[in-house]
Amino acid sequence: MHAITISEPGGPESLQWTEVPDPSPGAGEVLIDVAASAVNRADLLQRQGHYPPPPGASDVLGLECSGTIAELGEGVEGWQVGDEVCALLAGGGYAEKVVVPAVQLLPVPGEVELISAAGLPEVACTVWSNVVMHAGLGEGDVFLCHGGAGGIGTHAIQVGKALGATVAVTAGSAERLERCRQLGADLTINYREQDFVEELKKETGGADVILDNMGAKYLGRNVDALATNGRLVVIGFQGGVKGELNLGKLGAKRGSVAVTTLRARPVEDKGRIVADVRERLWPLIENGSVRPVIDQVIPMAEAADAHRTLEEGGVFGKVVLTAKS
Repeated sequence: MHAITISEPGGPESLQWTEVPDPSPGAGEVLIDVAASAVNRADLLQRQGHYPPPPGASDVLGLECSGTIAELGEGVEGWQVGDEVCALLAGGGYAEKVVVPAVQLLPVPGEVELISAAGLPEVACTVWSNVVMHAGLGEGDVFLCHGGAGGIGTHAIQVGKALGATVAVTAGSAERLERCRQLGADLTINYREQDFVEELKKETGGADVILDNMGAKYLGRNVDALATNGRLVVIGFQGGVKGELNLGKLGAKRGSVAVTTLRARPVEDKGRIVADVRERLWPLIENGSVRPVIDQVIPMAEAADAHRTLEEGGVFGKVVLTAKS
């Protein structure tokens, strides 16, 4: 089969479409003929040598895919060869075939096309596990999502609205904020021109849940933006990993801060998340309340161009890579 490999850590030019051995499913695993994968910022970090795969995972890029089950490993039940699926991966999605634990499989939901479904598993499991399973977002809550125009943000807006929350987002241009409003955002804040703490407090009084991809840069201001009993969940470190946390302010609000990752979790933990996503989020996708937001579809062999596109900015939603020409 063909897969994208990294010649050496560096820029997009280090990505190569090359012949590699076919994978084979072990017990509890399935082999997928990949239709498409999707580009995540973690892929860019791995390409640069900053985000190695967890032990035992494929060193091929790609944290999600869609496709058709080609082979079942020993002991797999509830799935059949030929089923159309999408999957959360620890790696290996930028390839024509990939092996994945069966507990990380999801059926392609509702009227979603197979190619578009490749952009769902990573954002769905990230947003749902953090915003709902951990932070308990519910009807009537105020939800602030930083980076509202990205893959995580465009999904989180829709999930928040479907759950009955008031959704606030940050983004860097009027055009991107308008598209966030079209997805359902109630309050849009241009982080280049406005102070998100001031705007949020003025309009809502503070956030019950904040989903943050900036890390250290926003830590203090996120605490300021929390409402009483507010929950801050940090899932990215684009603004650094070391910051100062004012425990007095956090304590006065009876607030909490959590920092989470998804990729390195044990298979059983991922299986628990995927099962909850299938039970509670998938119906929202099947009824049209939440849909994948795809900016571009690019052939997988041209993954270097897809990485350049994401690095240049301007992508709204996800970039999907198709494995078949």
